[in-house]
Amino acid sequence: MPDASRITALLGPTNTGKTHRAVTRMLEHDSGMIGLPLRLLAREVYDRITASIGEARVALVTGEEKRVPRRPDYWVCTVEAMPVDIEVDFFAVDEIQLAADDQRGHVFTERMLNGRGRKETWFLGASTMRPLVNELLPTAQIAEHPRFSKLSFAGADKIGRLPPKSALVGFSAQQVYETAERVRRLRGGAAVVLGALSPRTRNAQVAMFQAGEVDYLVATDAIGMGLNLDIHHVGFLSLRKFDGREVRALEDAEMAQIAGRAGRHLTDGSFGTVLPQTIPTHVALAIEEHRFAPVSRLFWRNADLDMSSLGALQMSLRAPPPSRRLRLPPWAEDSAALTRLADDEKIAPRARSEEALRLLWDVCKIPDYRKLLFESHVGLLAEVYLQLTGPKGVLDRDWVAGRVQEIDDPSGDLDTLLTRIASIRTWTYISHRPGWVTGPQEFQEQTRAIEDRLSDALHERLVQRFVEKGGKRRVQPSKPRPRSRAATPTAPEYEDRQPHHPFAGLSALRAAMFPPVEKGPAKDEWVESVATAPHEAFSLSAIAEGNGRPAPRIYFDDQAIGILLRGTSLLLPEVRIVGLSELGAGARSRIGRRLLAFARDAIDALVGPLRRAQREVSSATAKGLLYRLEGGLGTDVPVIPEAAEAEAGGAVGAGEGRRERGCRCPRVSRRCCGGGGGRREARGVGAKGVLAGRDGGEAGDRAGVFGQGARLPLRPPAGPSIPLPRGAEAAAYAALGYVLAGRRAVRADVADRVMAARAGGAGEAGGAGEAGGAGEAGGPGEAGGAGGGPEDSVLARWLSCSPRDVPFIVEALLGRAGA
Repeated sequence: MPDASRITALLGPTNTGKTHRAVTRMLEHDSGMIGLPLRLLAREVYDRITASIGEARVALVTGEEKRVPRRPDYWVCTVEAMPVDIEVDFFAVDEIQLAADDQRGHVFTERMLNGRGRKETWFLGASTMRPLVNELLPTAQIAEHPRFSKLSFAGADKIGRLPPKSALVGFSAQQVYETAERVRRLRGGAAVVLGALSPRTRNAQVAMFQAGEVDYLVATDAIGMGLNLDIHHVGFLSLRKFDGREVRALEDAEMAQIAGRAGRHLTDGSFGTVLPQTIPTHVALAIEEHRFAPVSRLFWRNADLDMSSLGALQMSLRAPPPSRRLRLPPWAEDSAALTRLADDEKIAPRARSEEALRLLWDVCKIPDYRKLLFESHVGLLAEVYLQLTGPKGVLDRDWVAGRVQEIDDPSGDLDTLLTRIASIRTWTYISHRPGWVTGPQEFQEQTRAIEDRLSDALHERLVQRFVEKGGKRRVQPSKPRPRSRAATPTAPEYEDRQPHHPFAGLSALRAAMFPPVEKGPAKDEWVESVATAPHEAFSLSAIAEGNGRPAPRIYFDDQAIGILLRGTSLLLPEVRIVGLSELGAGARSRIGRRLLAFARDAIDALVGPLRRAQREVSSATAKGLLYRLEGGLGTDVPVIPEAAEAEAGGAVGAGEGRRERGCRCPRVSRRCCGGGGGRREARGVGAKGVLAGRDGGEAGDRAGVFGQGARLPLRPPAGPSIPLPRGAEAAAYAALGYVLAGRRAVRADVADRVMAARAGGAGEAGGAGEAGGAGEAGGPGEAGGAGGGPEDSVLARWLSCSPRDVPFIVEALLGRAGA
């Protein structure tokens, strides 16, 4: 068991903000990894993080989905899929009470005993884990927080009397279907959530519930693990469940985990049963007060496996646990599959080397998503292993294509579609195993597309079956309401009904700028395409209006769907959805999160090098310099002490941060600033490599957008210097990397070079290309001018201006430096 200097166990009931606190704490470190119990929850946390910091720094890793950018700092994973060989500063595992589960518990136990962050480790779970945490992790500091809202017992009632925003929880698909049918007849419709749903279908169903299109949710206990839904009441349809081996009564802590989904943040919630089910009074009181018997034992399995022979591998899996508080799982799917395959006369002769044994064990860990016949699953595993150990060493492409093609059929009823989705998940998992298939990326895209089609068809079937046409049914007649704003003719309607209305022209302009999205299944498909689109599908336009103020828009498929807004700081932009008023709140929320991730990755593209440089310096002053550079998008920083610049310039090691002749500070590391550096200029310090790439290109466009709030030029500047328009504002040009000098705006690094050359003489004027856009400037051999510096004609070429403008520019720059 590894030593750890700082372990925190955050224990408590539901709705205490454990996961939120862990995510917030992780983002305070330079790197981190969090393991979550469900693929759906991992995706929810990933969406939340990327909406905050963008997608370029965050990886999502589950059994069937891997989104790993080039240099991720943070990893969001399912517990089984955590890449524990990667070192991070912060390490966390959620819902550690699942270590007592006889199927998955050994994985959670392994993470608790051996998973550690370099600086900090958090384990999150129920208070029932406190005694075992004290015993197994004696150095851990236990923190507990009260529930944000009150959870009250509401007794038993009929379905027709349950309040809106209720979740009805059953423990079989058949029970869920029957209940959803009853809710449709009584209340007009219900959303359905099952553990077997794909994230796409689950999101579509939950979006209906969150947006108020239906008032009821019928679900299995899949909602019990941290999924954040706007639920006011939880009603149990049954108090017994089939756990994979037998039908048993629910444990009190299990019921509390599910009941705790009621109430969100500070909103109180209630729980109860649907008649004829009743909860005993003492159990209801225990759930209200969060008092349960502590967990006494966890499941454990040896992780240090012996790969010397097939028999040795099986023996090592049955090794006794190191503590009396740990016990071996009675049955595990992967080890049971290994036992079956070891008896196969075709498999055993091939599993003799260590490499072949490791491959066999990896094949045995392919999950049985279908949960039909175990023999059928073992048969698939045997075929996979035989092909992987055959002459080709990979799965036969035609064989795989045939198996996948059989699944690609969106017809059929609910159970048929659920079975096909489970089957395609198996092939998606296989496609992510390195070296198992040829052309893995193409294969992954194919299986993902098939799952999307099946998911869309499943969502459509669920809506058709469980949501009555026309929306929610009113139980009691309501009084007539006064005409609301929503009843006023919408923008396009002005032209049809009242063509001479004063707002007709404005509405026509709005309709042209933000075309409406068609309703129906096409709308759902469009929303999903936006929410899952890569960054390349979006574009950002820094359009200036007549007053010079920017109207930055975000486009998707040439349609403006969002406007970029300045947030609490320049580095934290916000977005506002526009032109999509016909979408529900859930769909708008998903699109908003996606656009926010795009916007914040756009910021990272501008200042990412400076952000990464902050991790490589030690002194607070040097970090402050880089932080100020980042906050100004690479420039416009007050004068910083020279020692701080020296440390910032040497952030990546000796040699790259050395002083240059005629320069009062070293360049910031090339690796940190994308081939450039940072030098003192008229207004402070500028990151040369960051600024030089903004000459009228996409980076200049983005800098212009994020510099909003001041009067921007109609087009981002291009070149070492440009003429200033009337009424130009210094703040706007600083965001673009320029400083005002007389009648021109000069890029910061070019201004610095001009000043250094004028002050230091001809021999110190710097080599060609240092000024980025003034790359044609001459080297040290240029003719000198008055005072030993380059002639005005030379400086004019550096500045791309007329020689008669040079004295005024230099005078303005020297005046700023002196000030």
